Amino acid sequence: MTTTALITGATSGIGRAAADKLAQSGVHVMVVGRNVERGERTIAEIRAAGGKADFISSDLRDAASARAVAKKAVELGNGHVDVLINNAGVFPFGPTHEMSEETFDDVYALNVKAPYFLVAELAPLMAQRGKGAIVNISTMVADYGAEGFSLYGSSKAAIKLLTKAWAAEYGPKGVRVNAVSPGPTRTEGTAVMGDALQQLAAQAPAGRPATPEEIAEAIVFLATDRASFVHGAILPVDGGRTAV
Repeated sequence: MTTTALITGATSGIGRAAADKLAQSGVHVMVVGRNVERGERTIAEIRAAGGKADFISSDLRDAASARAVAKKAVELGNGHVDVLINNAGVFPFGPTHEMSEETFDDVYALNVKAPYFLVAELAPLMAQRGKGAIVNISTMVADYGAEGFSLYGSSKAAIKLLTKAWAAEYGPKGVRVNAVSPGPTRTEGTAVMGDALQQLAAQAPAGRPATPEEIAEAIVFLATDRASFVHGAILPVDGGRTAV
């Protein structure tokens, strides 16, 4: 039976790199994104490289959209989703007093609510089969106070706690739940940060931003049986920033 993986925010950046790596290993990847054109291009390229992929269009802004994505993924996966990678996210940067309520709601909707209800839909199905893996994407700025990251960092701090809570809840039923905590990474989304990305990366021992592929290696490790004894872990892939 082919392993299936649902990856949110997988039409670019870290999510796309993870989708590519999983597809190369024979996993049927279901790519979730908002942009239909980019989504169709993504799965066409994965298929052209010999992989199996499908696209699910969604903005993942509420419980209903999360449930709809989960339902579609189960259908496309012939009745099962073996791996869930909660990667989609938004990361506004700026002072707390400049963040609007609308921005606050948007960040928590995509960064917290969507993963919460995707897990609520898919983890019980994995538990029924006695096996599954969930990988959440957090961030290094959920681990320490950083100017301008109050909103984004707090949303991802919630994801860190949820990772541990879900590991306790579903781990005894065979579902491994872990998280990757990336540092600054050069993606289409972070391009708007300009020099600030390099300045942030310079604070870490590695002294440079990561590539999406470097973060994806950690995601794939946690998503596969290579991490069969890893439960509730938050794996820093941040160039050493949170170690110093």
